[in-house]
Amino acid sequence: MKFGYFCNTTNWTHKPYHQLLDETKEITEYCDKNKWNSIWFTEHHFNHEGMESCTNPLMLGVDAAARTKNIRIGQAANVITFHNPIRLAEDIATLDQLSKGRVEVGVARGVYGREAINLNKEADLKDQAKNFRLFAETLEILKKAWSEKFFNHDGEFYTYPSPNYVWQHDMSPPSEEFMNMEDSTMKKISVVPKPYQNPHPPIHQVVDGIRSIEWAAENNINVIMWIPTVKALKIRFEAYKNKRSEVTKKNVPLGEGVTLVRDMFVADTMEEAKEMAGEHMVNYMKWVCHWRGLGNHMDPGEELPKTKGKLDLLNYEFLHQRNMLFGTPEYVIDKIHELKSELNLQNLQVWSNFPGVKHKDCMKSIKLFTEKVMPHFKDDLDTEVKKVS
Repeated sequence: MKFGYFCNTTNWTHKPYHQLLDETKEITEYCDKNKWNSIWFTEHHFNHEGMESCTNPLMLGVDAAARTKNIRIGQAANVITFHNPIRLAEDIATLDQLSKGRVEVGVARGVYGREAINLNKEADLKDQAKNFRLFAETLEILKKAWSEKFFNHDGEFYTYPSPNYVWQHDMSPPSEEFMNMEDSTMKKISVVPKPYQNPHPPIHQVVDGIRSIEWAAENNINVIMWIPTVKALKIRFEAYKNKRSEVTKKNVPLGEGVTLVRDMFVADTMEEAKEMAGEHMVNYMKWVCHWRGLGNHMDPGEELPKTKGKLDLLNYEFLHQRNMLFGTPEYVIDKIHELKSELNLQNLQVWSNFPGVKHKDCMKSIKLFTEKVMPHFKDDLDTEVKKVS
């Protein structure tokens, strides 16, 4: 099993932003020195409330690359529908070069309407079908930009190069590779640099529903899942496995290509884990479930009881039994073994710097996870360290 840390920079208590960055740096350096496989940064915008104060995962990745040696650097995720695909391709490739090939590319469509409509009106989440077409086209351009020396693209949202542009420059010799030799119009463009990894870094799509899971599998993309219970995850894991097996015409093992994110807080006692971080995790879930509802927390076939408010059921006890790694090292070890047994889980990301949690408590939890939990999966870790070295 590969262990990654999902570093969602939060600022519920409105600290100076440089303090958040210093805390992020401490987590990053600790994970690198203690044989974590990867660290992941996310992208959200306009969050004055402090729940998700992390606008640029690639810039955080650049800093991580400069201060680490082995850890892989991921985004969970770049919301690619918000970005110009050429600029995004260049930025990701540059990070991959700076880190000497340690990048994991995470891609997503977006979940918050106020972000989408203000960053790219074409990504408006009110039109899910259009948003998905934009996502698919942007991803297609990223792959072309990374894997082809010169490329062109003519799509619904983007056309590269711009039509009828005449290129004449004495220091740029004419070439059939990228131009029409008769009228000097550009027919293709080249994105520089290319990624360090050939043809590009591994790509991971943040997914929820079966349709997105199967689309990712059809397009040879890894997937990242977050909230569902083990029983609900089993259906999703099997959907990915079955579609990948169908596409590749071979028996793809359950769990291959799938990363699971789990909310984690390890403490000396079960009560201490709840006291230090339980309320903060519940508050964050109230934020998330305002848009997503509680359906993702339910087992297959389980019905939500009728309540006055849609989030009335949301409390620590409701969440803890379903999808949280909160408790003693022994408890967390047992829950991870359950994930391995039921899902053949190979990639686990954990998150503990929830909005409102004290940084010293977060670091204590990370250290307990590193020292008390990860050694129980030592064979997996040793394999990964040998690959890195």
